[in-house]
Amino acid sequence: MGLMDLFKPGEDKFLRLLTEQAAKTLEGMKALEDFMKDKNEEVAERVTRAEKEADELRRILIDELLRSFITPIDREDIFNLSRAIDDIIDYGYTTVDEMMILDVEPNDFLRRMASVLRKAAEEIYRGVLRLREHPRVAAEHAVRAKALENQAESIYREAIADLFHMPKDVEHIVCMLKMREIYRHLSNAADRGDEAANIIGDIVVKMT
Repeated sequence: MGLMDLFKPGEDKFLRLLTEQAAKTLEGMKALEDFMKDKNEEVAERVTRAEKEADELRRILIDELLRSFITPIDREDIFNLSRAIDDIIDYGYTTVDEMMILDVEPNDFLRRMASVLRKAAEEIYRGVLRLREHPRVAAEHAVRAKALENQAESIYREAIADLFHMPKDVEHIVCMLKMREIYRHLSNAADRGDEAANIIGDIVVKMT
């Protein structure tokens, strides 16, 4: 082994872990979309399992990051992209967990938001996947993810407006409070997707 080999960036290692993390997040968001179509414990468990497996991948990535002298892309970008991707599935998990605990049934707004978030997670996954060989294609996926975040926020505002339209009684007010929290979790997931897309864009600018 030559001297240069000792300092060879672990490009495959970090991008592989980011890609695996993004893939696991996509898996979880697909399960979230299924949950909104058919709320049951089996599908909820799929979201929980994906969240836990994604967390483990992030722990491994951080451990590798701490032990690596040289990284293929900016160290902070790796860390922040991993965190943003992790936050997406975390909010998906929180959404499902609270819907089960609070006995909240899916509605059309939740189904629409979950569908958009799944599409955004797919764009982020594809963006990470293309970073090494095709950074400009990665940037295109990031732009699409940002557009989907805008769609999710539009649905969120529509849902909130509908929710607070002339509350009828105390029971309705309790329902409003529950639904507002659920909507907010999905809105936060969309925000983190937007953040991940921005970081991908920043990485591409530095690479090209």
